[in-house]
Amino acid sequence: MTHALLFSPQGSQAPGMGRELAERSAAARAVYAEADATLGWSVSETCWSGPAARLDDTRQTQPCLLTTSVAAHRALVEAGAQAPAVVAGHSVGEYAALVAAGVLDLDAALRLVAHRGRLMAEADAEGGMAAVIGLDRAAVDLVVERMARPTELVVANDNAPGQVVISGRRDALIDAEATMREAGARRVIRLPVSGAFHSPLMGGVAERLADAFGSETWRDATIPIVSNVTAEPLTDANRIRALLAEQVRSPVEWVASVRHMVDTGIDTMIECGAGAALVGMVRRIAPEVHTGTVTDVATLAAAMALLQPVPSQALA
Repeated sequence: MTHALLFSPQGSQAPGMGRELAERSAAARAVYAEADATLGWSVSETCWSGPAARLDDTRQTQPCLLTTSVAAHRALVEAGAQAPAVVAGHSVGEYAALVAAGVLDLDAALRLVAHRGRLMAEADAEGGMAAVIGLDRAAVDLVVERMARPTELVVANDNAPGQVVISGRRDALIDAEATMREAGARRVIRLPVSGAFHSPLMGGVAERLADAFGSETWRDATIPIVSNVTAEPLTDANRIRALLAEQVRSPVEWVASVRHMVDTGIDTMIECGAGAALVGMVRRIAPEVHTGTVTDVATLAAAMALLQPVPSQALA
């Protein structure tokens, strides 16, 4: 069995996330304590108690998701899981993957993700995103091309067959809704985000992130990480860093990422974090893959059984 670890995206957050793991795992508990100390506000309390409105503010969402994903991964390691063949995260989840792969220390990733969240919260309020349900990537691409507004509307996330997210200026999104339905979309759902993420409208955010990256220490990955931008496995720190800056204004190529992992022999994928969004996508992309999650004690035990690890250590 050859496995990959996946790290949860924005939208997975919910009050209470990670609390049970932190209560039962010393390794997970230490991650929350480090996040609180690094950022100077209670990441742990926001994750565990909310309220939802605070947790849904991208300035809090992104550090909270990073912390919860890393805590889940550390609990999995503490329980005795063997290292994966590859790691991948969706959007902000890619930062947790970098921590798991040894590219960034947790405190550095926390600082960068907090900065990313602030920049994205301040992004162009005229931008937004919408999920197109029932059309594949090629069909959505065709509609976008026919609208001929390349700087105002793009495919942002290729999440799964029949689940594609578009991003751009709000007037372009409004125009696209009717056009996507005419092309066969079952639904077009506006997403509750503050800007046109993963689009050219995030150019300024990408540049400021790239500047901030220079203040932290980067290392070559000890485990290959599949890039959101290119869907290729990477270990070179400079290449990872450059693509991570581009990620915020480029499409998340999740379908291609999963297919690449499967093509290279991955037969099991475990999502570490706040939910099961990514394994839900995996089941639609590659239904033959075994999947699991690590969100609480029960799912941790199930993941360990799926991975058939060395005998696990008792949880603290």
